[in-house]
Amino acid sequence: MLKMNLQFFAQKKGVGSTKNGRDSIAKRLGVKSGDGQLVNAGSILVRQRGTKIYPGMGVGRGGDDTLFAKVDGVVKFERQGRDRKRVSVYPEPVAVEMQA
Repeated sequence: MLKMNLQFFAQKKGVGSTKNGRDSIAKRLGVKSGDGQLVNAGSILVRQRGTKIYPGMGVGRGGDDTLFAKVDGVVKFERQGRDRKRVSVYPEPVAVEMQA
């Protein structure tokens, strides 16, 4: 007696899933007000993680290290030593004297 062994193979290869295909949303960090720009009190100057830039005169630091203006005035980015940067906001009359 003759036995037949029939086997059916898949016509298409099975496709596995991938672990890629997603990305986190951007946090929109960085400098928001440039050097020499007029700002109002409460304006955000820099959004950052950690203290990449330190607060100077007329600038406060939020809980998430965001730097904001405490007074109306002109933004000035400065160096503090060799490896530190800081941002200050000088009231308008003082800023005019600094530029002269």
